[in-house]
Amino acid sequence: MHAAKDEEILARALKEDRIVVSADSDFATLLALQEASSPSLISFEAPTLLLAQNYVEILLSAFATLDPELISGCVAAFRKHRLRVHKLPFQPEFAVGGRAGN
Repeated sequence: MHAAKDEEILARALKEDRIVVSADSDFATLLALQEASSPSLISFEAPTLLLAQNYVEILLSAFATLDPELISGCVAAFRKHRLRVHKLPFQPEFAVGGRAGN
């Protein structure tokens, strides 16, 4: 699915009950716009990771913590050696263009 559009990848992941793993932040935006509760997304924003093995090591070290969150629907974002998890569907303050308190 390398050449597939982001929407197609999300639709297939939803249909096949899969998790999307990507370095493309567009997937989180699409999930927010769709107000989707699944599929879960694991997002990497770590330009220093050069080898697939680096990604695997990070995932394996966090998997026990992430497993229940991924099952219930979330976006897990790895950024600069930190992990942030946001439950799906996104709350209004996380949605594109949304602001807390509105």
